[in-house]
Amino acid sequence: MATATLNNPVGRTQTGEAERHSEGPVARNIENYTAQVPSDWFLWAAGASIVGSLTLHALNRKEDAQFVGQWVAPFMLLGVYNKIVKVAGSDRVHGS
Repeated sequence: MATATLNNPVGRTQTGEAERHSEGPVARNIENYTAQVPSDWFLWAAGASIVGSLTLHALNRKEDAQFVGQWVAPFMLLGVYNKIVKVAGSDRVHGS
């Protein structure tokens, strides 16, 4: 392995590393469409899930409230994925 440098402590070329670990065509297409969705949609969806869950709970529909309340975490996770794709998606390597 090459000697580590200050800018690249592992001693690898970043372009070569990114090329070796790049996404396949399916993931690139998903990232292309995902990056077009505004990030705040996921926050609104999570907030709507919380409000919906509270409303169902107030209407004494406890199981439905729990089901809808469990949507919050996936919406937030999708929002994080969306942000990562926008900041560091495969288009950094392939220029798409």
